[in-house]
Amino acid sequence: MVYPDTFEGFQIEDTKKWSEFKKLEFKPKPFGDRDIDIKIVWDPSPLFMERIDFPQDACGVCGSDVHTITGGWGEVPLPICVGHEVIGKAIKVGDKVSTVKVGDRVGVGAQIAACLECKQCKSDNENYCPKQIDTYGAPYPDGTISQGGYASHIRAHEYFTFPIPDNISTEMAAPMMCAGLTTFSPLVRAKAGPGKKIAILGIGGLGHFGILWANALGAEVYAISHSPDKKKDALALGAKEFICTNEEKWAEPWAFTFDFILNCADMTHTFNLSEYMSTLAVNGEFHNVGLPDEPLPKMMAQDFAPNGSKIGGSHIGSRPEMLQMLKLASEKNIKPIIQTLDISEAGCKEAVEKVKVNDVRYRFTLTNYEKAFPGRE
Repeated sequence: MVYPDTFEGFQIEDTKKWSEFKKLEFKPKPFGDRDIDIKIVWDPSPLFMERIDFPQDACGVCGSDVHTITGGWGEVPLPICVGHEVIGKAIKVGDKVSTVKVGDRVGVGAQIAACLECKQCKSDNENYCPKQIDTYGAPYPDGTISQGGYASHIRAHEYFTFPIPDNISTEMAAPMMCAGLTTFSPLVRAKAGPGKKIAILGIGGLGHFGILWANALGAEVYAISHSPDKKKDALALGAKEFICTNEEKWAEPWAFTFDFILNCADMTHTFNLSEYMSTLAVNGEFHNVGLPDEPLPKMMAQDFAPNGSKIGGSHIGSRPEMLQMLKLASEKNIKPIIQTLDISEAGCKEAVEKVKVNDVRYRFTLTNYEKAFPGRE
């Protein structure tokens, strides 16, 4: 069977063999009147090539993919096709779709559906909808399990499908769909901008986006990392200063400094959190977007008292924030630091194994889908 009956993707069948991908067919959810089918395979059709001069096939490799396929975040339905930083071409749109037309280059992030009726959805907080559906590994109402973008196609609701500005290349746009939005949303909600001192903790796939966005929003940006070799990149991305946590008593000169710390690190369970909290200004926030497998370190209630600080977290972002982010990236020519790999069993294996040990600068984007899925409609 082939499209539209089935899609094809690189899937994991066993979390104990989490980097052994196999190309398998899977059945998507039934097509709805607000759904869009997206082909993640380059097709140099005249309609598309008149508009931009680069391929539209890509899927970013996210740390979430690794946490999922290793079982680090818990049990997952198997087999599973991960990937939620998808860029492709709309090849079919439902009768009630009004925001995308066939031929458009579009993106899909880490959320693929929500009820769109609850108070969260109606207040631009659909990313907190109790009925929200993740792009992969989540059940639809009919029982179909969502599958991600290491695949030939993806089927998405139009509210979670985003037109990509023509001057953002596909390989750059892909990681914006999750890593970009995950860091942009909390910064905007924290009112990052002129007069604000924002610290980005952990300079990797998420953190390097955090520096880019905070700087573009006009904030005074500081990079915090345990790796001295990240200093050059951090400053080039827009940080005013680089703070190395490997230095003894590193936090003392920064007491009561930061309005907001965006924690992008994946090793928070190893931190002395009271040190980091001490660098916050009065009522400042330590905000988590890095989501490690391990629990946060133990803290005492009185750790928050000296500066009235707080700790929080967030989940991706909303549609308006995604559109705002893409507009900002387009207008300010913001470019993340990425590496590309051809999608294949070997390419997927290399990508997730390197992400697992942080051997990437700073995001992988899987490309050249036509090689892996030739002849698909």
